[in-house]
Amino acid sequence: MMRVALLIAMAAISACAPKNAGLVAPATACNADGAQHLVGQAADTAQAEAQRLSGARSVRRYATGDMLTMDYRADRLNIETDASGRVVKLTCG
Repeated sequence: MMRVALLIAMAAISACAPKNAGLVAPATACNADGAQHLVGQAADTAQAEAQRLSGARSVRRYATGDMLTMDYRADRLNIETDASGRVVKLTCG
């Protein structure tokens, strides 16, 4: 009887779970190759163009030496800047 109750409870719980749980793929993968010519430019003016050229869904801008989270996102463009705000490096992740 206990097994039957457990099976019913598990079936009820699994019916509430999203069908794609954990399988959501990013809509747009980032490719920073097309934006590399923006290295050396002011990040304030280059950011929108870099995002467009890379196809990234989001942008993370940071200065060299800043602390960053280690989460990986295939749809994110990382823009590293120097102390004067110029683009030093463009990567995805």
